[in-house]
Order: sequence, then C-alpha cells, then structure tokens
Amino acid sequence: MAAILIVDDDPVQRRLLDAALAKAGHETIAADSGEAALAALEGPRGGDVAAVVLDLMMPGMGGLGALEAMHARGISVPVIVQTAQGGIDTVVSAMRRGAFDFVVKPVSPDKLQGAVANALRVEALGATTRKPVRAGSGAFSFRDLIAASPAMERVLRLGRKAASSAIPILLEGESGVGKEMVARAIQGSGDRRGRPFVTVNCGAIPDNLVESILFGHEKGAFTGATEKHAGKFVEAHGGTLFLDEIGDLPLDVQVKLLRAVQEGEVDPVGGRSTVKVDIRLISATNRDLIQRVKDGLFREDLYYRLNVFPIHIPPLRERREDIPLLVQHFVARLGKSETGGRVKGISAAALTMLEAYDWPGNIRQLENAIFRAVVLCEGELLTPGDFPQIRAQVGGIDLGGSEPAAPAPVPVPTGAPAAPAETGFGSVRAIDERGDMRSLADVETDMIRLAIEHYDGRMSEVARRLGIGRSTLYRKLKELGIDPGDDRTERLAS
Repeated sequence: MAAILIVDDDPVQRRLLDAALAKAGHETIAADSGEAALAALEGPRGGDVAAVVLDLMMPGMGGLGALEAMHARGISVPVIVQTAQGGIDTVVSAMRRGAFDFVVKPVSPDKLQGAVANALRVEALGATTRKPVRAGSGAFSFRDLIAASPAMERVLRLGRKAASSAIPILLEGESGVGKEMVARAIQGSGDRRGRPFVTVNCGAIPDNLVESILFGHEKGAFTGATEKHAGKFVEAHGGTLFLDEIGDLPLDVQVKLLRAVQEGEVDPVGGRSTVKVDIRLISATNRDLIQRVKDGLFREDLYYRLNVFPIHIPPLRERREDIPLLVQHFVARLGKSETGGRVKGISAAALTMLEAYDWPGNIRQLENAIFRAVVLCEGELLTPGDFPQIRAQVGGIDLGGSEPAAPAPVPVPTGAPAAPAETGFGSVRAIDERGDMRSLADVETDMIRLAIEHYDGRMSEVARRLGIGRSTLYRKLKELGIDPGDDRTERLAS
C-alpha cells in the first residue's frame, strides 16, 4: 500500500501530520531526521513511499540536505516541504532543489491533504501517461524544432549545414536545452535518415561497464558476461551514434573511442579481432571540455577529433522569444492528452511569469512545469497559481497561498516634490517644480521604484524590462538607497 513519509524532528508535529493524513485515508511512515528519511526511502518499505512531507529546519541533515541527497541517489518521490512563516529564502532554495510544493506551519489539515493529493495525482499520471521520446527513425527534422529566437536560428542554420556531411559534431549546452533533439534533427535531415539512431548517456553508465556497452564484449570476457554483446557502435552501424555527456567518459575508454573515431573500427572486450563500423558520430556535453583537458580529465587529441564542428545551444534564459511558442506547444499537447482538451491555453499573467523566470533546467524543466500545471488546473486556462514553484522564485513568494494583489499607484519618494495632477501611474517626471531638468539619479530612482511596483516586486522581471542584469539591478538598488521591501511597505501603509 502506498504510504506518506513524514519527516520532522518534533514529535508533536509528527503526530499532528499523521492524524491529518490518516483522516484522509493515507498510511504514514515517520522519520525524525533527514538521515532517518533517507534510510526509510532506501529500506524495505522505500518502494511503498508515494510522497514525502519534509520539514526544512531540523538538526543534523536538514530538509535541504535531504533533498540534495535524494536527488543524488536518484530518488524521485514528490516532496512537500514545511516552513515557518517568513522562511521565504529557504522555501525558494527547496523549490530549486526539486520540491513539489510547500505548506506553512502550522498547516491546516485541509491544506496538507490537498497538497498531498495533488502530489499523488501528478505522480500517478506521470508514471502512466508520460512516454519517452520516440526512438528516431529519421522522420524528425529541423521543421519539428520550435525556435523563434535569433540564437536558435543560428543553431538551426549550423545544424542544416552539418547534416549534409558526415563531419563529427559536438553539441555544447546546459542540461535540458535540447541537445538530443538537435542531434535527431541532424540525423533526420541528412542522408542517414531512416537509419538507426542510437543514444548513449555516458554519464549514466558505471565506469566498469562503459567499454563493454560502447564496444561490445564476447561471451565469457568477464564475470557475468554470459552472452555476446554487440555494443552501441555496432548497433548504430549505418546510422548515427549520439554520445551524450561525453565529458564523463573515463580516460581509459577515451583511448579506445579515439581509435574508433579515427579508424572506424572497435575492439570488443575479450575479442580477437576488430569490427568495422560505419557511423555518424554526434557528441554532446554540458561541461567545459577545454577546462577538463587542462585538468587532465579529457584527452586533448580526442577533444580535437570530436570538436570538428561545434554547435553551442544557448540556455532558455538567453532565448526568451522561444518561451511562448514552447509553452503553446506543451499546453496543446499535454492539455489534449491529460485533460481531453479541457485545458486550452494559458493566461497572459501566467505567460508573463514564465517568461520572467530563468529556467535553470531549461526546456526539460519548462515541459515538466507545464505538465504539472495542466494536471492540477481546474479551468480552461493555466494561471499563475498553477505554477507555485515558479511563482515562489519569480515574484516574491506568497506564503498564504493567495494571488498577488494588483499593483497600486506608486508613492512619491520621501522628500520628492509632489507630481503634477496630470501625471498618472506609469509616468516618470523629467522636470521639477521649478521647471528645471531633474538629475539623472533622481529620474533613475523613480524609474526603478515604478518598475518594482508595476511588476509587484518580481525582480527578475524588473531587471529584464529595464534591460539590465539582475546583479546590476541589485547594485543600483544599493547605490540609490532603494529597498524594495520599504517601497512596498509605504504603499500598503498609504
């Protein structure tokens, strides 16, 4: 039977949470620390845990440490974190580490039950309806990639040029930017379309098995080799081999990979002869390979052999023009598959919020966020409330769970002359009461205050709309003596 793991060092809190969840029909497992939680998740009943209610502030391994450890060990159970009022920074950190939702202590039974029900609902649907990307048969091409930004147009131009040759390609970019999709488009646009497309995640293979998986092995070559295995190079013969996270390959395997690329042949483990292969090699990495070469972790000769035609795929935060199209695509696809078409789109406010977010997990994170929102949405349009994790990081977290209030008129800064009556919200005065030009610092101060109010304190959006980086914005706030919290306090008190 599925159970909810309650993690809290306070025995009173554990009993309260247990009573609330038991009332909703859930079985519970209790743990009094982060270490105990990990032991429970990896113990005999670990497979029964369907969700975790995790206190963030505990002695020893706290909630954030437990989240990091779960991620490192591949434990993907949805986690609902608990926080005390005012723990905004900690909640944001938890969301960044993959927490599903948060509740504020003391949490009401209804709020807790609702958060757990949502987590179980998303997890159940995700396990049964989400399908992996279909293995490429060559049908996928650059026409299927969603891109509107100049940065991605450059990627597509380079990809089309590379597709017409057999030149080795190195795709560089952060995790989740779509490197495999670009690789599939290259395969589907060249003369190898319709041939095998074999993917290998080099970072996910144990070091002692990498050589066997890539190059194959003979029966009896090592303990456990009960059958002959052809290897990924042979599987990809005639088609394309996509080596993802190439920077994680062990040095001893890099030597054999170099020979395979140079000579077009591989040496199976335990084999007496080499095997000829004809493949198109596309490699990908989210690491700085030049730095790994300098650190002695990647062979320089192999680097230059793979880096014949490099293509850098920019992160989503550097191509925000693509976000509306990607959102539209994911909403249309997931809205149809998960809700039978009930969810038809996204509100302007929600889209603005998604555009303001930096997306450290890039397109993969965006798709997961849309999936979660579509499953939880009760109307026809996705709203900011359907993206609690994103809203927590973009616009100042709302611990009470209510929608942010509409922005009110900007108060006149202390000591500044009153604005003329005809000046409304959204205006910044250039002339003072004597008819002289105001100083640039005063105008800049008013502009930043107005932007903070207009975008309700969402500093990422403020920086983006002002055309400056967030670090520059915070530096200016310090230089000009502006405290966004004080500014909003003045507005509420007025």
